[in-house]
Order: sequence, then structure tokens, then C-alpha cells
Amino acid sequence: QVHLVESGGGLVQRGGSLRLSCAASGDIDNVNATAWHRQAPGKQRELVALITSDDHTHYSDFARGRFTISTDNAKNTVYLQMNSLKPEDTAVYYCNADLLAGGSNYYANYWGQGTQVTVSS
Repeated sequence: QVHLVESGGGLVQRGGSLRLSCAASGDIDNVNATAWHRQAPGKQRELVALITSDDHTHYSDFARGRFTISTDNAKNTVYLQMNSLKPEDTAVYYCNADLLAGGSNYYANYWGQGTQVTVSS
């Protein structure tokens, strides 16, 4: 069984910063890619940033230049550094991983429970 646990969310003022963490635990054999998504009230979940096992990154337009995704493979942890936050960044942020676990030959997709980020104006 694989678990993804996010942390680091909270309330911050416009222009502030937050660093989200997502720790993966369980019988993990290999990670293909990890990502952060977010979902604001009344809106669809959207991709924020993604990082592959060979450290290629992709950012959505709203995140590029303000957010940075990174990993600590030794800790099975992925981070999202968010700077210059805006009220429209308010959302629940979810960690997502595409990985092999439990001796399976197939990659599966896992989600964390989410962490709330609120940016006040």
C-alpha cells in the first residue's frame, strides 16, 4: 500500500510564500513522475507542476516563474515552493505520483488527501 501525505499548506498574505511537501511511503519500487495539482472551489482540478524521474519539469502557465517543483529521492518527497502568491492561488493542493509498488509490473497513479492553501488580499 502506498500513501502520499501533503503538508505545508496554510494562510498567507498576497505576495507571500509557502513550501508544500508530499511524502510517499509504502512498498515503492520506482517513481515515474510526481506532480502537484490544485482545485479551487467550484472549479476543476488542474495541473500545477510536474517532475519526471530524470528531473524534467513542466509548469502550467500560471505557475511558471513563481513556483518550483523539486524532489528528494532519498526521502521519497516532492516539494512545491510557491512564491509571489496571489488570492487566485487559493485552492486545495494535491500531490500525485505515477509509480511502481508492491512488486507490480504496472505503474499506478496515487493521490494524496490534499492541503489547503489560502492567500488573503
